[in-house]
Amino acid sequence: ASMDGFAVRAGDCFGATPGLPQYLEIRGEVPMGEAPEGEVGPGEAWRIATGGMLPRGADAVVMVEYTNEMPDGTLEVRRPVAPGENVLHPGEDVKAGEVLFPAGTRLRPQDLGLLAALGVARVWVHRRPRVAVFSSGDEIVPIIQKPAVGRVRDANAYLIADQVREGGGIPVLKGIVPDDYATLKAVLAESLLEADLILISGGSSVGARDLTLKAMQDLSQAEILVHGVAIRPGKPTILADIGGKPLLGLPGHPASAAVVMQVLGRPLLQRLAGMAEERPPWGGTVQARLSRNLAGATGREDFVRVRLRPDQEVLWADPVLGPSGLLSPLVKSEGLVVIPLGVEGLVREEVVTVQIF
Repeated sequence: ASMDGFAVRAGDCFGATPGLPQYLEIRGEVPMGEAPEGEVGPGEAWRIATGGMLPRGADAVVMVEYTNEMPDGTLEVRRPVAPGENVLHPGEDVKAGEVLFPAGTRLRPQDLGLLAALGVARVWVHRRPRVAVFSSGDEIVPIIQKPAVGRVRDANAYLIADQVREGGGIPVLKGIVPDDYATLKAVLAESLLEADLILISGGSSVGARDLTLKAMQDLSQAEILVHGVAIRPGKPTILADIGGKPLLGLPGHPASAAVVMQVLGRPLLQRLAGMAEERPPWGGTVQARLSRNLAGATGREDFVRVRLRPDQEVLWADPVLGPSGLLSPLVKSEGLVVIPLGVEGLVREEVVTVQIF
């Protein structure tokens, strides 16, 4: 029974209305958690609660709201029911042999509930990928330290680490690495032993990028796959394979690092987590109208930060412009609008897809 009420033969309730009810004889009550003994005969009804097993002979449950018990044990039924109404049948939820979750499915709370209902106590899953996160550069100082002239706090490590958490990974903060070949190579080698993915931001000072590349290339089984990508912001991005483990070298500018993580880091995390298909951006997408004209970046795919603004029945996307070295435009934004490669720009009032942070 999927409702509290009375187990009946549906035919006995045919034509019942408040003005012309049908009358049945109450002959029993279904015990919870047990198979009922006895049978519902013609013109009879049994009390039953949600989750109770239907007695033999019954094929429907009439809800208690549409009944009235008389003092002499007679049941007044004021509404008809169809066979199978308010009843769950074996195999209705899950059929025998049915595939519940193909490989690569991310299990949600409702999925775990179904597995529990079926008595599946253990399942094979991919573990959450461990991600080594560190910043490189002689100009970087810890966030609790007051920067001297020419130095900046290590904001990127915390920005990136939380993007890793949102993407389902476990960040392992490795600290700040100076622009020193031996130190860079040692930290990279150590990270390879404890992480499934390495994220390094910075290394953009004069000569430091070449130093970072050399430290990567000198590791065993290292291969630089990409050095520079056609996106804005985020052009100075490095992709490498080091002994079968991926490395993503992020730009030092915070907005650039955040965009590269959204565009390249997220799909990489999903693949490492065993997801069969790429899921939508972390916050999903919405459709909005662009509030101003936007010029595209020549030869690059352009990711523009936008703020969403509802105005009556229209959702507007207001571009939030600013250098990629600033964090405040990113903070004031709620998502990204993409100007595809080869497109000169987007025009005001054009409907665009916003990738929500």
